[in-house]
Amino acid sequence: MNNLLTRMPTDLEVEEELRLHIDFLLRENIQRGMSPEEARAATLKRFGNLDRVKNECVEICRRSRPLQRAFKVCVVLLALTGLILRISSTQLHVGRIGTMLIAIATVSRLLLHVRSLTPSRFLPKNETSSFSILSQK
Repeated sequence: MNNLLTRMPTDLEVEEELRLHIDFLLRENIQRGMSPEEARAATLKRFGNLDRVKNECVEICRRSRPLQRAFKVCVVLLALTGLILRISSTQLHVGRIGTMLIAIATVSRLLLHVRSLTPSRFLPKNETSSFSILSQK
């Protein structure tokens, strides 16, 4: 087993997400009437090379990080612009534009936060890893 302290958070998140999908497929195949061995084989066939899938997912996550940072900076600038308009304007319609800019920035930031949530944060932790279950022979 890899040392959890030396692994990147993205690697852990991707592995946890894949583990959830694998567990789901295993349970689904068993509920369809397959034996545990048949379910394991069907899940492996569906996913293919788990290491390759994991590495591709990690690479996709890492590519999107700079875009997320740029979007966060834009959202902050949008909120500051709205705040400046809201505070400095003497006209009602300009003040409303400032309020709308603040609202758009707030909703955008909330959407970014929700997008980063993973189902595993809400599910109980289980001790067995599906990766190890699938690699058993």
